[in-house]
Amino acid sequence: MNNIKNMNVIDTLKSNYMPYSMSVIVSRALPEIDGLKPSHRKLLYTMYKMGLLKGNKTKSANIVGQTMRLNPHGDMAIYQTMVRLTRGNESLLHPYVDSKGNFGKNYSRDMAFAAPRYTEAKLDEICHEFFRDIGKNTIDFIPNYDNTMEEPTLLPTTFPNILVNPNLGIAVGMASNICSFHLGEICESTIALMEDENADLLNILKGPDFPTGGELIYEAKDMEKIYETGKGTFYLRGKYRYDAKNRCIDILEIPYTTNIETIIDQIAELIKSGKIREITDVRDETDKEGLKITLDVKRNTQVEQLMGKIYKYTKMHDSFSCNFNILVEGQPKVLGVRNILIEWILFRVDCIKRGLRFEHGQKCDKLHLLKGLEKILLDLDRAIKIVRDTKKDKDVIPNLMEGFSIDKNQAEFIAEIKLRNFNQEYILNKTKDIEKLEKEIKSIESTLESEKKIKRIIKKELIAVSKKYAKERQTQIIQAHYIEEISQEDLIEDYELTLFRTRDGYVKKISMASLRGNSEQKLKDTDQVVQEIVTTNKSEILFFSNKHKVYKKRTYELADCKSSHLGDYLKNILGCEEDELIIHMVVTKEYDGYMLFFYKNGKCAKIPMTSYQTKTNRSQLVNAYADSEELIFLMEIKEDIKLIAKSKKGKSKTFDTKTIEEKNNRKSQGVEVISLKKGDTLKEIRMVEKVK
Repeated sequence: MNNIKNMNVIDTLKSNYMPYSMSVIVSRALPEIDGLKPSHRKLLYTMYKMGLLKGNKTKSANIVGQTMRLNPHGDMAIYQTMVRLTRGNESLLHPYVDSKGNFGKNYSRDMAFAAPRYTEAKLDEICHEFFRDIGKNTIDFIPNYDNTMEEPTLLPTTFPNILVNPNLGIAVGMASNICSFHLGEICESTIALMEDENADLLNILKGPDFPTGGELIYEAKDMEKIYETGKGTFYLRGKYRYDAKNRCIDILEIPYTTNIETIIDQIAELIKSGKIREITDVRDETDKEGLKITLDVKRNTQVEQLMGKIYKYTKMHDSFSCNFNILVEGQPKVLGVRNILIEWILFRVDCIKRGLRFEHGQKCDKLHLLKGLEKILLDLDRAIKIVRDTKKDKDVIPNLMEGFSIDKNQAEFIAEIKLRNFNQEYILNKTKDIEKLEKEIKSIESTLESEKKIKRIIKKELIAVSKKYAKERQTQIIQAHYIEEISQEDLIEDYELTLFRTRDGYVKKISMASLRGNSEQKLKDTDQVVQEIVTTNKSEILFFSNKHKVYKKRTYELADCKSSHLGDYLKNILGCEEDELIIHMVVTKEYDGYMLFFYKNGKCAKIPMTSYQTKTNRSQLVNAYADSEELIFLMEIKEDIKLIAKSKKGKSKTFDTKTIEEKNNRKSQGVEVISLKKGDTLKEIRMVEKVK
């Protein structure tokens, strides 16, 4: 008990947790330069050893069982790893496993894969590029967990697989998220970097490519950052097709980062909340032909505008955050695309050198044996006599070595030749390869000494891989400036309505549909309607008060109500002062026309509506009109009209508003529209009635 009390937490973490976290980082979560995590590599190597590179498919349960000799983490963990690598799951641009049966779909959350006893698999053709030189000492082998067999530390891939398929890994304290790129573009970029490490990758490597297709919103500066640092974010969005005949939108491709169920749920929530009213039904129609989400829409729906809302408020438009964290010689490093390809080139150069040294050793050994065989060609009878005259079997090799001045290996090779082959023709046929072997050995030695020749081999391999396996680009690249931004207001439904303002300070917003049912307005006993304006839900309302202020509200911010309701009390929704009254209401969309303010002294200020327009979403403006004189009347006009001004003492004057000079200063009293004698004041303004 005392020992437990005296334990240091930091020391305990160092001794227990640190080894665990390092094991997760190095041996489980992060991919290495061959593009594989340990679990992937163990599975693929097991399938290779089972002969599944060329043979027929076998039950997945059999593969999983065999893989447990290398991977002790349990059958379901192995099978889940295998599922993601299959052609059927559609997680990878270039699947490693050719599959038969239900392996689920990467783009579906609910489409479960079948049990391993029902499915079958073998290695896909591209895996030839993983195992082609594995028997030539190109990579290191280590004992498995129980020392009963060996497994490779890496696979000698002939192309930069690390960037060709997407890879996600979560370790302890670090993570990795690598997007996939087009195989042909990656091979071309690698060749360019072998010729010039400073090559401009943006001109060759167009951008990430994903098995689910969709569109990549391309920003050159963001892509350049990813290529150079390995960190950054880009955006993907799905693709759709509009079927005018059936009035439906078919979503056929979605971002790699999401799934169909999430998108359907989000669209359904937008419909439920009333933010989208154009859609009548949403359903999943995914079948053996592929992914498909169908949206039934109302007649006259603006499809592009509707899809703009869906892009903005669902996972149909999603981000991919890059974190190119990979293991290089056992050390985690965050590298950009350029440096990953440079590291792969170094790795591949080493693989080829090791393979060449292996071939060189084999050919030298064979040449050495043939040189020994050549020595006995001149005196076959003596060789036969030495063997025949040797009394003990163990002395045959030493006697041959002594008789022809050859070493033990050469003597062993000669002694193993059958008696029937101890003839000149057989030995001449064998030794004629000596000259050819010598040339091949010199060629290998020349290649080993030349980095240029080795890179020429890599280039040849990359061209062959690109030609054989590269497919058409799945993800279309769209320049960012072509994407239309969707605002919050685009989600608001626009419809016709009528606004009512009452004398006691209430405002009612009633849709035309509701108004048709009951046009009689419920009011307080002493109240009455003083303004009635027909407008739409996306207009703006200006409320002018007796305190020389104007309060601004968007029409959709007011709650819809019925004729039987009193409506909203303006003082509450606008935040007016205690003794402040709303004296006028103006509705506008484009802020065209003018405001006319008539004062007690007979003057009129003609203020452009644009004077009340603001770039920011301000809720009120002070100094809405002049405070130096008492306001008698105010009104909005779209174009100039004729009015009649009347004074308290009965004087009247007809005038045209086009004669009034407009003022940009809202505090201006304007110009005189009627001249008044001392003691007289302006009483009313009314419009000139048109003659019928």
